[in-house]
This record gives sequence, C-alpha cells and structure tokens, in this order.
Amino acid sequence: MRKSFGPLARFFVAAFVALFLSGCGYNDLQRQDEQIKAAWSEVINQYQRRADLVPNLVNTVKGYAAQEQTIFIQVAEARANVGSIKATPELINDPVAFAKFQAAQAQLQSALSRLLLVAENYPQLKSDAVFRDLTAQLEGTENRITVARNRYIKAVQEYNVTVRSFPTNLTAMIFKMDVKPNFTVDNEKTISVPPTVDFGKSPTPPATSPAPASPPKN
Repeated sequence: MRKSFGPLARFFVAAFVALFLSGCGYNDLQRQDEQIKAAWSEVINQYQRRADLVPNLVNTVKGYAAQEQTIFIQVAEARANVGSIKATPELINDPVAFAKFQAAQAQLQSALSRLLLVAENYPQLKSDAVFRDLTAQLEGTENRITVARNRYIKAVQEYNVTVRSFPTNLTAMIFKMDVKPNFTVDNEKTISVPPTVDFGKSPTPPATSPAPASPPKN
C-alpha cells in the first residue's frame, strides 16, 4: 500500500510551487493585470461622465440654435454608437472590440468639438450660465479622460513587455495570458490634444457678399 503525503511533504510541495511561480514572473503578471483593470475602469468611468453630459449640453444649445439640426443629429448618432457597445472589463482582452469601442469614443469627441464650434456663432448662448457650466464640466472631463488613458497606456505597455519577455513568456503561455490591446498612434494624437473650451473671444462675423455692380449708363 502506498503511503500518503504527510503534512510536511504537502508543505514542501506548496512552497516549491509558490517559488516556481514567483521565479517565473507569475506574481508580476497578476499584479500588472490588476493595474490594467484598475486603469481601464477609470477610463470607462470618465467616458461615462462625458456621455452623461451630452443630453443637457445639446438641449441647452438647441434653446439658442434650434436650426443647427445637422450637428444635433451627428452628436445623437455618435452617443448612440457609444451606447451600443458594452464597456465591460473583458473588452480589453478583445482587440477587435477594443478598436471598435475606441472608434466610437473618437466619433463622439469629434461631434462634441463641432458642437462647441457651432456655439461660437451665438453670443447669447456663449453667455448662458448653464451652457458655460456644462462646457466647463466637459473640459474637465476631457482632461480626466486624457489622464486616465495615459495611465492605461503605461500599464498595458509594462504588462505586454513582461508577457513577451523570457521566462515570463512561458508562464504567460501556460496560463493563457496574452498581450492586451492598446491605443493606436492615431488614438494617442487625439489623446494629446483634448478639445479646449474658450468662449471669451468674439464670434467671427459672417463674410459679406460684394455689392452688385451698377448697371451701365446709356
């Protein structure tokens, strides 16, 4: 009859496994993975904060510029596109879904920038207290998005280097820990230049048409 492992033997086996995993970078991979999840959660929170500002911002602009239907439709479509994609923690493990989500967020940011440009042509809107408060909130949110995305970029870069490096790449292979998607170069260009809200300047006057030429005298 075979003898069963005693408590001391089980202890040594557990200690060996722990040392093996630690030496092969398993603990580092787990720590970095948690950092990515935390950074991504903050990105999602700030994206949601921006999306929540959109309805009130659009309604305020409509009160002064109801005829600007094109930009209202563009903003509504962009926000709906963002809302159609579930921003789950698993999104960062799917490069295709991640790219689609980022494209939707870029579309919304672009639409909001155009909405703010429209406001430049309406002095009464620019001086509206509610509008100024909403745009200040939007600018602050865009800045927080920039900070959150930069933290995510750094966390993913550190993790991906670890996943690709020996011997942790073997550990990553065993536990199916793949590289994670990051922002593209185009994304980073957008990140580095968040929209600026400044309504202190006077609106540019519309170009005037030249006066019609006088008819020739007989």
